Amino acid sequence: MSRAAEEDLRQRRETLLAGGGQQAIDRQHARGKLTARERIEKLLDPGSFVETGLFIQHRCTSFGMDRKKVPGDGVVTGHGTIDGRLVFVSSRDFTVMGGTLGEMHAEKICQCQEAALKVGAPMISINDSGGARIQEGVDALNGFGRIFHNNTIASGVIPQISVIMGPCAGGAVYSPALTDFVFMVQGTGQMYITGPAVIKAVTGEEITAEALGGAAVHNKTSGCAHFSCVSEDECLAKIRELLSYLPSNNNELPPVCACSDDPNREDEKLNELVPENPARAYDMKEVVQALADSGQYLEVQQDYARNIITALIRMNGKSVGVIASQPSFMAGCLDINASDKAARFIRTCDAFNIPLLTLVDVPGFLPGKDQEYGGIIRHGAKMLYAYSEATVPMVTVILRKAYGGAYIGMCARSLGADAVYAWPGSEIAVMGAEGAANIIFSKEIRAAEDPAARRQEKIREYDEAMMNPYVSAARGYVDDVILPSQTRKYVINAFESLQGKRVNRLPKKHGNMPL
Repeated sequence: MSRAAEEDLRQRRETLLAGGGQQAIDRQHARGKLTARERIEKLLDPGSFVETGLFIQHRCTSFGMDRKKVPGDGVVTGHGTIDGRLVFVSSRDFTVMGGTLGEMHAEKICQCQEAALKVGAPMISINDSGGARIQEGVDALNGFGRIFHNNTIASGVIPQISVIMGPCAGGAVYSPALTDFVFMVQGTGQMYITGPAVIKAVTGEEITAEALGGAAVHNKTSGCAHFSCVSEDECLAKIRELLSYLPSNNNELPPVCACSDDPNREDEKLNELVPENPARAYDMKEVVQALADSGQYLEVQQDYARNIITALIRMNGKSVGVIASQPSFMAGCLDINASDKAARFIRTCDAFNIPLLTLVDVPGFLPGKDQEYGGIIRHGAKMLYAYSEATVPMVTVILRKAYGGAYIGMCARSLGADAVYAWPGSEIAVMGAEGAANIIFSKEIRAAEDPAARRQEKIREYDEAMMNPYVSAARGYVDDVILPSQTRKYVINAFESLQGKRVNRLPKKHGNMPL
């Protein structure tokens, strides 16, 4: 190769790697944002990134585009490693035409998605874009459609992670919605179908981009995001943490970490955690922390539907997905949002071979007109469907209340739990003793000389006869009644014994989940 050819290559690469140029990079930094390549370098292991499609250019000739150079067509794609494991990544380059998506921009992303799917490696998509490139019209829309199709084909096969570090508007939002986990950076990351200007023009309503689709909105209100981070550095670090719990694809098991925490460790504070008064709350996160190796856990959607907890932990070094009632919020009742949150998490864990631990303290489904009108029947059924469909090992621990349909919905034996344990003070019944006595003994209570005294007598009678775990244990619905302090070793032992679990289902194209 001649020196001239070598110099030509060097200059071409240097120009393309500069993206939109130093002024555009400075503007990006002034907004508190890293560039596309800086984000990739911080996310991946040092020196591991191999870029693909650097020389790709757009083919549009309309509206002056034939005279416009668009380095890399506004997106950086390639592969590298995180903790030594292969991942693929695309990162929109906002310094180049605002990171807008055109035909070849989409082509680069699709090639990256398809390469990840071929080799069975996670796909991470970093979004910071002005949306579809208007100059390319339907070619841009077709590009979005191809990305969405690939998202769907890869769903449940490889982990797909979307990262919102800037605007993500219009049709672009549907790619994150189709992936497994969505991260958002506070203050800079926004998602919305129609922006503030369109809303004002159509409805007259004035709203800021942050109030419309910022990290707080989608992590607390809509449930469209799973993690909210205060900075890009925190976000990239948390993505690495999440991937440490996940396998590279659905044919692998999650990574096993060295564990220095005794699997037989007992925690005496659990014996005192649940209040004697059944109406008093406590924080279920203390239980999750007590069961996890070294007390470490990664909560998913921690600010959304807080009446239920979804988290990833390790037990004896192995990944476990936790679904847990939260008595300190709405008494741990199941409602529409909690049902959706739990069902989605259950299916994600099942797709990637992560065993499920369900911690139960649930008084029932939330009553009320709003819930019924909102479709609690349909949404609650999603949990039933997700647990019944799951084939990973499933262990359930009943801590206190487990009433009615919510007892079933929180992975009862009848839904497929492989092992069910109960703490000594737990109550498993159709409803609480007070409500049951009012129904069963209503005539007798009304006919008594002292109805109030008779009512209390009948409540105690029903409580002693039915409101304890031994009735369920006698019928085989509970495998054992255990001391709270010994929960960790019982659960770990159960998961160890279930490692070889195999489930054969009837052949079908797919089920019909109550969406």
